[in-house]
Amino acid sequence: MNELFKFSEENLLKQIETGKYELGFYRIKFFTKNGLLSEVNSEEVSEFYLYPSGGTLRDKYFNIVFYSSKFDTYRGFVPPHQRNDS
Repeated sequence: MNELFKFSEENLLKQIETGKYELGFYRIKFFTKNGLLSEVNSEEVSEFYLYPSGGTLRDKYFNIVFYSSKFDTYRGFVPPHQRNDS
């Protein structure tokens, strides 16, 4: 399976670099076990939503499963869609 699906802040950043920003969030995937984020390979892969305007990662029910000020635009994070990489 894809190593990018192991939950870590580094893999979260890698996924949003190539992900599409839509409706205020990035759609990303991680391994899960019983619906919870997993740092190891598992049979289960779930979709999550990163909302950079608040630094929150939400599950399919939009419950907050992770928060980090590192990913919060109000704390200085600049997501790929806001960069001026020209």
